[in-house]
Amino acid sequence: MKLSVLTGLLYDMPFEKAAAYLSRNGVQAVELGVGGFPGNTHCNPEILLHDKAKLRDFKQILADNGLEIAALSCHGNPVHPQKQIAQSAHDQFIRGAQLAGELGVTRMVGFSGCPGDCDQSQYPNWVTCPWPEDFLKVLTYQWEEKLIPYWQKAQAQIGAYGVEQIALEMHPGFCVYNPETLLKLRRAVGSRIGANFDPSHLFWQGIDPVAAIRALSGAIYFFHAKDTGIDRINTDRFGVLDTKHYSDELNRSWIFRTVGYGHSEPVWRDMFTALRMTGYDGYISIEHEDSLMTPDEGLKKAIEVLKRTMMFQDKGAMWWA
Repeated sequence: MKLSVLTGLLYDMPFEKAAAYLSRNGVQAVELGVGGFPGNTHCNPEILLHDKAKLRDFKQILADNGLEIAALSCHGNPVHPQKQIAQSAHDQFIRGAQLAGELGVTRMVGFSGCPGDCDQSQYPNWVTCPWPEDFLKVLTYQWEEKLIPYWQKAQAQIGAYGVEQIALEMHPGFCVYNPETLLKLRRAVGSRIGANFDPSHLFWQGIDPVAAIRALSGAIYFFHAKDTGIDRINTDRFGVLDTKHYSDELNRSWIFRTVGYGHSEPVWRDMFTALRMTGYDGYISIEHEDSLMTPDEGLKKAIEVLKRTMMFQDKGAMWWA
């Protein structure tokens, strides 16, 4: 396994300084935003695809700091019911794929997206229960008329640039939000679709990450190291579905935390063990979204925990057997 960081938390630094900072702290790779919600401050396809000198300088910064590119990330909603929003998300993903081809990167990370409930919708409609039966009709429309047709076409376009793995983050609010929906889309579209396994989004849904890793064996293409703190006082009163702003930490049922501040180190060790047992030995990429810590402190604490819990060397031979 190799330690990576999604560099968005360092957007106040020029890429050269951010790369040096990460290298000094023992990071081995970077996950770079190329559009969508992660932005593209450190890795702008519009610049790097059209300026060979800047692309060369960009590669040199990585080489000088001993950093690999773990993945390019472009989280958006390419099936948004407002066509201009959907088209923008799609276009940004495609430009990211073009840049991936130039950089020799074969993995991109993003969201599945979520449509509305009909062609006249203005906003996404995330369905969470089967009754009244209207909701099942919405799900049929979303999957059969929007989501599956979109990704059948898009994955082929993206693959034409050499991207072999599209790691979709299982995120509530989008059609793919748990192992079941990830595998459903993968069966319909093909094996280029896989999971970006972010346990923070599974914890608050009540999903055991080890069980989820086993369910997704062979379909995990990337891993986000982000934790979630569950507030038992608030969940006991209100449940886990919570629309209060993330800044209302005291009253929310859960908040995102840096690694080790939502769940103990043995939980993370169990996850990495399950990953290795099911064949994933790739990048572990820190995504810092802890509102109780500065990016600097949260990142450094996550690095400390991950250095103790990840397995960096190949497992080797069973000399005793």
